Formats: sequence, structure tokens, C-alpha cells
Amino acid sequence: MDYNTQLEKLIIPEYGRNIQNMIDHCISIKDRDERNICARAIIQVMGQLNPYLRDIADFNHKLWDHLFIISNFKLDVDSPYPKPSAETFITKPKVLKYPGGKIRYKHYGKTIEEIIKKAKVLPEGPERAELTRQIANHLKKSYLNWNKDSITDDVVFKNLGELSEGALKLDPNTVLSSHQELRGPVKKHFHGHSGHKNNKHKGGGHHKHKRKY
Repeated sequence: MDYNTQLEKLIIPEYGRNIQNMIDHCISIKDRDERNICARAIIQVMGQLNPYLRDIADFNHKLWDHLFIISNFKLDVDSPYPKPSAETFITKPKVLKYPGGKIRYKHYGKTIEEIIKKAKVLPEGPERAELTRQIANHLKKSYLNWNKDSITDDVVFKNLGELSEGALKLDPNTVLSSHQELRGPVKKHFHGHSGHKNNKHKGGGHHKHKRKY
């Protein structure tokens, strides 16, 4: 009896050793037409063994790619799809660089800093003034989302000036949205007894029944 540890390592273990043996046999077939028939038969078996792949786009394309991968790209058959190359799977993808730069106030985030840059290049006028006010409200809301303590408008104006390097300013008398408005309405929960009607009656809610004689 041969142990799995003594056998050749499976290239794609999910398909099992029988599929790998079938593909090895297919490679050994000299007649090309017979190899093509054998390869198509193996594709059908591979699809039956992995029905979950049917939900994936290009289901058959993926099966044919797996067929060539398991054969170590030695199988020479007519595929309905472009044959993948070994280099495609050997070449490592390029390492993506994470965006650099420090965030001055982490609770405000990086996105707002980009918006401030856009606002700085706008010409003076109502549009820039309104955008500046909206940015200030966003700063206030972001602070409240990340901190339990409240923040005053003058502190928001100060932070806005620092983030914009003094380019964006608001009138000190400007009133930003309140904490309640920024946090949203508080949902009120009403507790009542289900199945009971609240009927108001005179005399403390007691019924006076007349006795019939």
C-alpha cells in the first residue's frame, strides 16, 4: 500500500488524485484527436466534482485553466479558450504601495483634507463660503462620532484654519449645526400593553352599571 506522503504532490488537491492520474494518462496519449476527446471527458468530471464552481463567471474557462495547471502545462489539446502560460502563475504581482503622509487629526480623516485642498482653489464667493461652512459642520460631526466630549464652534474654526493653512475662514459669528442635529434625532420608545385599549372614562375610569330588575 502506498501512503499519500510517498506519492507525488497534488497540484490542485481539491480535484483529488484520480483527476491528476487521468490528466497524466491524457498527456501520454499520442493521437491528438483521442487526447482532445479525453480532455473534454476530464473537464466534465471536474465540473461534476466541483458543482460550486458553476456559480462563478466563466465556469468552463476556469475548468480548462485548472486542467492545464494540473498537467504542469504539458497537455497539448485544443481548448476553446486561450491556453494559460506557466509564467502567468509564476510571476508575482507588484506590491501595492499604501498612501503615505500623516493625518493631522485622525478623527477628521484623510478625505476631508483632500476636500479642503479643493475648496482652497475655489474663487472667493458664495460657493466657496457655503462649502467652507459645510466642511466645518463635517469636522464637528466627525469629532462627535469619535469622541464622547462635545466640541465648541470656535475650536472647529481653529482646526479648520490649521488644516487649510489659514486659507478657509468663517465669520466668528457663524453658528454651526447643533450637536443634536449632527447626531440625528433620538428615537423615542413607547412602552405599552399590547392588546389593551386605552379608553378614557369619566369618574376615574369606573363604569356604573345599572342593575336590571
